[in-house]
Amino acid sequence: MARSALLNVMTQAAMKAGRALTRDFGEIQNLQVSTKGPGDFVTSADHKAEKIARQELGKARPDFGFLMEESGEIKGRDPQNRWIVDPLDGTSNFLHGIPHYCVSIALEREGDIVAGVIYQPLTDELFAAERGQGAYLNDKRMRVAGRRDLSDSVISTFIPHLGKKNHKPFLEQEQLIMREAAGLRCSGSTALDLAYIAAGRMDGCWQSGPDPWDFAAGMILIREAGGFVTDFSGGKDMFSSKSIIAGNERIHRAILELVVKGGQAD
Repeated sequence: MARSALLNVMTQAAMKAGRALTRDFGEIQNLQVSTKGPGDFVTSADHKAEKIARQELGKARPDFGFLMEESGEIKGRDPQNRWIVDPLDGTSNFLHGIPHYCVSIALEREGDIVAGVIYQPLTDELFAAERGQGAYLNDKRMRVAGRRDLSDSVISTFIPHLGKKNHKPFLEQEQLIMREAAGLRCSGSTALDLAYIAAGRMDGCWQSGPDPWDFAAGMILIREAGGFVTDFSGGKDMFSSKSIIAGNERIHRAILELVVKGGQAD
């Protein structure tokens, strides 16, 4: 894959942050942990990785703004461009020594996601896409899986935990989908779920409650790999609705129909 200057900047930032996470992953017992909320943790590793990503991206594009998980929104001099950064997606996995986490970086331009990278440091896998240029896993072109039926498909989700308010609709949706799908998965990393869909490793997903930094990069990966991404209404309001459904055309449509049905259940 011949990366553009833009993707090179994003790749270098993600990989440098990822290397820092790998070093800390081997010493998780020594990390300083504080609690942001029920089941939601932040560690010194998050802050370190975010600082590295911000420095690398800011050095290359000093006028761009940021939207980051730990630091929130930082306005830039260029109002049309901002980086959306999750320095450690899969924090609970990380803290429990589960080797499934990543760095996710997207570029939003005038409200649209135009580029994204997701780096999984322990496997040294870089998922990257730029609008109109396709999606790649390292140097290999990615395509979403071609399965046509939910009965042949593995679908990912994120189980709402303590403190979340969407347990009931989730359980209704889950019951409907689990009756139709070949299998359900909850990996603990939204970004990697979406990257895996783009790579054809999983077939689709539905999630309620993710934040923009969880799925911004994954959105363009899937679209550039030939897939579909919408909110729970089938529209494009993922950021404010905090809902996402993804897959190839047929699987996306099948999940959407069941999610709508589940959301309307009593």
